[in-house]
Amino acid sequence: MARKTTRAVRKRPHPSISARASGSKSDTRGVQRAVQQTFGRSDLVAVGVLNLVRDTIVTALAGVKDVGGELRGAAVAAARGAIRAAYLISGDLGSVARETVRGTVGAAKEIGGDVGSAANSAAQGAVAATGEVGGDVVAVARRAVEGGVTAAREIGGDVGMIAKDTAAGAIEAADRIGSAAGRAVRTTLSTTVAGVRALVSDAQSRSTSPMPRTQRAPRANGQPRRRIKLRRPRASSRRSPR
Repeated sequence: MARKTTRAVRKRPHPSISARASGSKSDTRGVQRAVQQTFGRSDLVAVGVLNLVRDTIVTALAGVKDVGGELRGAAVAAARGAIRAAYLISGDLGSVARETVRGTVGAAKEIGGDVGSAANSAAQGAVAATGEVGGDVVAVARRAVEGGVTAAREIGGDVGMIAKDTAAGAIEAADRIGSAAGRAVRTTLSTTVAGVRALVSDAQSRSTSPMPRTQRAPRANGQPRRRIKLRRPRASSRRSPR
């Protein structure tokens, strides 16, 4: 008797699942195309990278239910599109990365998304695209962190945390480019993020430092202690002779 061969039946994905997947990809690609097309127009200087990225992401994600899930893909796509378009017109990739992160964080704040995750994704996209076009990955990573710091101050966010998230995204993308790029970006950003943390901690210590207290002089010959008030040194001034 001839044996009947059975073929494995492939299960087709549910229409709603496939529609959501294709919709997510089309939204992300649509953001990238919109950024590239706008960069190719003559009104690039008038629009500006900051406004371009922010308005494009906000428009693309308007009415989206899962803002958190779509924001990361939109941020990466916008950063990639901005870097590639700037490379084609011989623009400054570092400045573009800085303004891209600022615009992405501003968009995340406007639509109620996670600003730290948005900064992380924008830095990933900027550094990855810079590596693809053969640009200076280290400079772009450093300027991306500067953009995260500036954006955090503008929206009143945690400067140290957003700077750390931006640096983490840049390092992750640099590691994917190669070990040498990863080491170089780590070395540069370690001093950058440390400097940001030092500035933040210094500002916090100044705002919470107590007023100078009085000190007591040691007892001498059984006499009671006297309170000595600390005085700030005055700047010496020279008076002109009369």
